[in-house]
Amino acid sequence: MLPLWSLDAGAQPQPDKSVRFTLWTPYAASPRVRLCSGAAQGDHAMTPVPGERDVYCAIVANAAAGDDYLFVLDDGRELPDPVSRWQPHGVFGASRVVDPAFEWTDNMWRGTPMDEIIAYELHVGTFTPQGTFAAIVPRLPELRALGVNTIELMPVAQFSGDRNWGYDGVGLYAVQDSYGGPLELKKLIDAAHELRIGVILDVVYNHVGSEGNNLAAFGPYFTDRYKTPWGAALNYDGPDSDAVRRFVVDNASYWAAEFHIDGLRLDAAHGIFDLTARHLLEEIAAAVHDRAKEMQKSVVVIAESDLNDPRLVNSVEYNGFGLDAQWSDDFHHAVHSVLTGEINGYYCDFGTVSHIGDALREPFVYDGRYSTYRRRRHGRPSVGLASDRFVVSVQNHDQVGNRAHGDRLAALLTPDKLRLAAALLLLSPYIPMLFMGEEYGETNPFQYFVSHRDAQLAASVRDGRKREYAAFSSGADLPDPQADATFQRSKIDWDKRSQGGHGELLSLYRDLIALRRENWLMRPDRARITVNDGNQGWITILRECVDEWSDTYPTILSVFNCSAAALEVPIPDSTGCAWSMRLGTDAAGYGGNAQLATHVATDEESDGPRRLLASAPRTIYMPPWTAAVYIAQPGASAHVGR
Repeated sequence: MLPLWSLDAGAQPQPDKSVRFTLWTPYAASPRVRLCSGAAQGDHAMTPVPGERDVYCAIVANAAAGDDYLFVLDDGRELPDPVSRWQPHGVFGASRVVDPAFEWTDNMWRGTPMDEIIAYELHVGTFTPQGTFAAIVPRLPELRALGVNTIELMPVAQFSGDRNWGYDGVGLYAVQDSYGGPLELKKLIDAAHELRIGVILDVVYNHVGSEGNNLAAFGPYFTDRYKTPWGAALNYDGPDSDAVRRFVVDNASYWAAEFHIDGLRLDAAHGIFDLTARHLLEEIAAAVHDRAKEMQKSVVVIAESDLNDPRLVNSVEYNGFGLDAQWSDDFHHAVHSVLTGEINGYYCDFGTVSHIGDALREPFVYDGRYSTYRRRRHGRPSVGLASDRFVVSVQNHDQVGNRAHGDRLAALLTPDKLRLAAALLLLSPYIPMLFMGEEYGETNPFQYFVSHRDAQLAASVRDGRKREYAAFSSGADLPDPQADATFQRSKIDWDKRSQGGHGELLSLYRDLIALRRENWLMRPDRARITVNDGNQGWITILRECVDEWSDTYPTILSVFNCSAAALEVPIPDSTGCAWSMRLGTDAAGYGGNAQLATHVATDEESDGPRRLLASAPRTIYMPPWTAAVYIAQPGASAHVGR
């Protein structure tokens, strides 16, 4: 059964076995639809749609799903449909009529609430050797066993060639043919829902790729009033922008309604320029939430933005855009700079353990303070916003792939630091997101790759990368984005998961996620969270239950030594109970030396081998680059990590 909302642009099969073709184009007076295959081959005139501005329609009898077609403009140009559901012959070929109906089996699926998400970002082409939607399906049980309940797909909109990060997409409605097309994507989503795994889709509304981009031939989709680093800005607030806005807002609804997507991640929302009274982001969020209500499920809208602006997630009633969450890069930058020692580029604004402490208290470290990197004040405070409105990571496609050689943390850090990074992420009060392979310390790089047909464009991309990284690397040793070898190097190696230290790190990730999910630790709205940090390199996070279940749930203390020195970390005496270890990153089962104490006694307990300190304040001995979780609960026995 189709949802209440349905797409009414492009090619729509009708109940009477005809197909309705619809096109918006102010640049043509008599467009035609050309059927390239099937019983209705040939040209068919399109007529204006009453009540619609510059919208044309043709209802073609005997056309059917599976037929290929093109639109023909007044000057004779034959072009694919801007709202094509499928480009089986690539961006330069004909569009294909697709029947949107699908036998879904997820009628009982209601989505994953924002505050429960454990996200896992993956790139379809490099997640498996095959690089297809179908090849992901057999891997879903392993992700579920890890504890992941949401996968986030990097963009799948049709791009030129068969390998690309996805941010050069030109067919916003068409599902990449080399990944398997729209039917295989629906099968993946349905299979994920069967395992109670949600699917978030990365979408790009700030620009459109260059190769195969024909939108400008149909209408004023672009504007020169604004500039983006990636291509021409879309026309969201100029003349004829109503139709451009509808093109994008309907696209967001399309993924939610027709593909049962559980959320959208809006790429670089700071590159969406709109000075109208109702910002496009607000309009997108409202449309997606309407689809969610119709489908009686949760569908979230998450923005990537480097503005540190809480208005994105503030409610419309409080002059916000009403999005469900946004990425917060300050957490990543703070953790990365301390663990790697890198302070170049934007990392110059970070580099101290206090920055990590600040990022754990509030998502925006730069909340109006002066940024050395930007040479101006940056951001505004997010005080009062729930922490589940922010998504954080220690690795993602940008922070790995935009390095000169695409090196991951596992290639930069020692095992103890990798374990500490995992703990900081999964014990933070925010929504955690893993990047594919992170959970077992993947060492294969994730590099930037394309497969442009235009040799001049490929050379331009190659030269641009050399200029961008001239200060960090000689041009000769930079990976060639156009080379297939660059793409092949970027595939993750599933065999590593069971090998030595990789398997030990995987165990830690699995146990950290289980700890996060087993009780209110993942529900910051039900806990009072206190973050303390010392200038010697330690951080503590104390979680105390404050609702009607306070007599049921324990108090939880997370302790982090983010330094190369062993430290005695002072701990709070919040309950008068003994602290027993729940998990320690240096446990032998995780590849550590098992030096962390398993128990911290109260002052009332007698001296003995488990006694750590004879007088207040009590402290915990923390070896370098370690993290531990202690629980205070009357009558609870000590639980020792592996």
